Amino acid sequence: MKNIFYSLIMGAVLFSCSKGGDDEESQNTAPTIPVLVSPTNNKLCIDNVISFQWNVSTDAEKNSIKYQLQVATDNQFTQIVSTKEVTDNNQSVILEKAKAYYWRVKAIDSDNLSSSYSLTYSFYTEGIAQSNHLPFLPQLVIPDYGSTVSSTAVVLKWSASDSDTADKLSYDIYLSTTNPPTTKIANTVTETSLNVNSIEIAKTYYWKIVVKDDKGGETIGQVWSFKSN
Repeated sequence: MKNIFYSLIMGAVLFSCSKGGDDEESQNTAPTIPVLVSPTNNKLCIDNVISFQWNVSTDAEKNSIKYQLQVATDNQFTQIVSTKEVTDNNQSVILEKAKAYYWRVKAIDSDNLSSSYSLTYSFYTEGIAQSNHLPFLPQLVIPDYGSTVSSTAVVLKWSASDSDTADKLSYDIYLSTTNPPTTKIANTVTETSLNVNSIEIAKTYYWKIVVKDDKGGETIGQVWSFKSN
């Protein structure tokens, strides 16, 4: 009788242990760490609308995944300028121009278990471009094209303008008896006229103006001529 009772107890214990093993829940694991794709490390971006992209993470339990994208102005992420949580593996962010940024991503599953952050990549947004328009071609005032002057002194006069009205213009003046003129007789003149007192009689003179703005732009004018007698 004792043997039968002992056998029943042992069977109940074994059954209980076996049942507990079948009900044991599997443990959740974090998604894989995202791998950054774009912008690549140390990239100079030509725009301040940055399209971030990274490789898709995987989850062993097939849980749904979302991503947290962080962008900061320091590589320790103490100065975060943007944090986004998205379900796709890409996101666009508008940032300031002419600044260095750092970015990283981590994956988070539906049980709120997250991977470690990815590597940190840096990039730079290009500065604000400054456009400059070249000055317009200079216009002849005096002496008239092909006219004759009766003096060894002559006043050369022209006009010039620039669509960038704030630009300061200056002029190089070329004058010689060869066409085109190669002798520069004045450099970086700010007036639009010049007195020339070395004109020889019975010769044809050719002259031109090079207009320069204060941003490095320049326009070479056409060749004008006059005769002396």
